Amino acid sequence: MRVAPRKFTQERARKTYESLIDAAAALFAREGFDATQTPDIAAEAGVSVGTFYRYFGDKREVFLEVMRRFLAEGRDAVLSQLTPDRFDPRDRRATIEHAINVLLENVRRAPGMQRAFMEMAMRDDEVAQFRVASEDLSYRQVSALIEAICPRDLVPDPAATAYVVHTAVIECSLYIAGLRGNPPDDEERAVAALTEMVFRALFGIER
Repeated sequence: MRVAPRKFTQERARKTYESLIDAAAALFAREGFDATQTPDIAAEAGVSVGTFYRYFGDKREVFLEVMRRFLAEGRDAVLSQLTPDRFDPRDRRATIEHAINVLLENVRRAPGMQRAFMEMAMRDDEVAQFRVASEDLSYRQVSALIEAICPRDLVPDPAATAYVVHTAVIECSLYIAGLRGNPPDDEERAVAALTEMVFRALFGIER
């Protein structure tokens, strides 16, 4: 499984590779994994099928690269809002709520891609391992943040707390965005409740 970006010495090769990535991302999001075939990706990118196979062994390989980028962009978008300096004691709830809303925007920007990834992760071991690796990275980053901002008497185990909080926020966000069934009748209340849950897990109950 490729876990790092490919390097190119020729600009033309890089552009062709990127056009195939973009084409595959559009098709996987619109049609899903099963309905998308390599000739479709090549046609969408404006190249021959033979050109596709010069860069990728099969559609699963390009799918993994698409998901690597998609997950990294989403993770960076959310975690960039969760740096220790943003957690001013006077505005912690607002910081948490803003990060949750950024996560919701990320989920909604390509719901088809989210669905394709979740479906493949349930039936393809390589994709499932890819998902685990991505989630582990997120857990470690959230754990480091919690260790930096939370009093140890309130959060004695930052790693375990990161796992629980991260999982809860991701799952709740998928429901709120409508990817796990019907969304809540009042999204604002759901986001407020999720914000409060995270706040209390990290900082306790204000007195």
